[in-house]
Amino acid sequence: MRTIRRTRADALVASCFVAAAVLVLIRVWADPDGRTLADGGQDPYQWESFLDVMAHAVVHGHNPLYTDLLNHPDGANLLANTTVAGLSVPLTPVTLMFGPATTYLLLLTLGMAGTAFAWYHVFSRDLVASRSAAVTGGAFCGFAPPVVSHANAHPNFVVLFVLPFIARQVFALGLLTAYQVALGGEILLLFATAIAVYLASWAIVRRSAVKPALRTMLPGGGIAVGVFLVTGGPLMWWQFYGPQSYTSLGHGVTGQDLLALVSFATRTLAGAAGDAGSLAMNATEQNAFLGWPLLCVLVGVVLWLRGEQHVRVLAATAGVMCLLSLGDHITVAHHDTGIPGPWRLLAKLPLYESVISSRAVLAALPAIGALLALAVDRLVPLLRYTGGDARRAVVGALAVVLGALLAIVPTPLAATDSPAVPAFITSGVWREYVRPGRTLVPVPVPSPYDATATRWQTAAGAQFALPEGYVLVPWANRQGGYGTFPRATSQLLGKVAGGETVPVGDRQRADAESDLRYWDADAVVLPDAAPHRAMLRHTLDELLGPGTRVEDVWVWRAP
Repeated sequence: MRTIRRTRADALVASCFVAAAVLVLIRVWADPDGRTLADGGQDPYQWESFLDVMAHAVVHGHNPLYTDLLNHPDGANLLANTTVAGLSVPLTPVTLMFGPATTYLLLLTLGMAGTAFAWYHVFSRDLVASRSAAVTGGAFCGFAPPVVSHANAHPNFVVLFVLPFIARQVFALGLLTAYQVALGGEILLLFATAIAVYLASWAIVRRSAVKPALRTMLPGGGIAVGVFLVTGGPLMWWQFYGPQSYTSLGHGVTGQDLLALVSFATRTLAGAAGDAGSLAMNATEQNAFLGWPLLCVLVGVVLWLRGEQHVRVLAATAGVMCLLSLGDHITVAHHDTGIPGPWRLLAKLPLYESVISSRAVLAALPAIGALLALAVDRLVPLLRYTGGDARRAVVGALAVVLGALLAIVPTPLAATDSPAVPAFITSGVWREYVRPGRTLVPVPVPSPYDATATRWQTAAGAQFALPEGYVLVPWANRQGGYGTFPRATSQLLGKVAGGETVPVGDRQRADAESDLRYWDADAVVLPDAAPHRAMLRHTLDELLGPGTRVEDVWVWRAP
């Protein structure tokens, strides 16, 4: 009977978390194919493209971790592009039935709800007795400002529901870790860092228990490593040594301003447009923004429960990860203080050199959620056994915690209309100009700055390839880069699309012929929605001869 009640309660909690996630994304769920997340930039189109080509690979029996439909003919290593293959591949039926835009939204929705429920599950079984306390901690972990910020564009930093079970398991640790590699390696690295900090803090607090714990943990740890090498080793090899792999990915300065920790994210009840914008890299990287009320509550909780060893360990873990998020140098209100940040100790280590340091806050969220759960778990029973002023004090304390969390409750993410796909594509007329297995070249050529043409490929059922694109691929010395190094014709058309007049001569025509041959191109297509369309059309006429008007585009057959 107790198991049935727990199952029902868990189902209710899960349903509430799913409803909350849907509300956060409601403006896009209203029309997945016609609307997109306004703050996501080009990333939603990139993700939809990845989901589409992976589903195409599964259906046709190809390797879903590599594609030459993007960046043709060189292709792209999809595992090195954080495509959450561990869910993208199993969700192929959804992609085929409803389209990649729906699958993308489903990933974000299940990511937030699943992460919240997973931490609720672990907290309710291993940390606290109060269900409301576990719900509080789980909800924070799944819907904290950094997670919701990444829900604008990055499912790999939203789908975090495996991490709670990695923290909880021993013998299944290797298998779970291998699966997390297929969901996202960067967050796994940050989470492993947080676990290392947690274990080091625990060893300091409980020195006498270290040796007995090691004797217990080492055999299980060895099994976990062995399981991971068998199941996750091939994935790691493919990511770092497979075709189109790279060894590191530079981002420049990635630390966050100290004020970000006490400020409010844009899409929260206490946030306002513009408050967080100047303190974050962009709208999808508001990686802290916990708000000063919550930080005050956390300080109070730690001082109140400081006698409990696990509270001190959790506080140390959260504190260290928040400090790491500040990057190489501590910046306050955009002023570089000259004080070195602790991230400097990790910045040049293998793997860490490719990490955006401000994301370290994501690994602090479970520790913060656990502290909140413990606080509520200690306060709720006092309501039953106290009265008078003591009861009012408990009610006041709970109200303060609730108020701090209410300030960072997410609001629905902004949405905007998705760019229309030309009728030339949707009507199927493109088939008269592009042969099977060949490439269609949209103008401008797809890039991290404009990936909208990948929607053409999706609308056509991935039946033609695209050149270049918004993919992570190796550049010189296997250093990863965002997008490919553009070929001469791509650069020329990009300049014209930006409003620059570029003279066309024999050299440019020779480059165009060479590039189109390299891309295996059959047709070059200029849509009516292209920027500076008249200038682009004139340039293409000069390069390839007069174009042909077809439906709502201009088409040039490749020489």
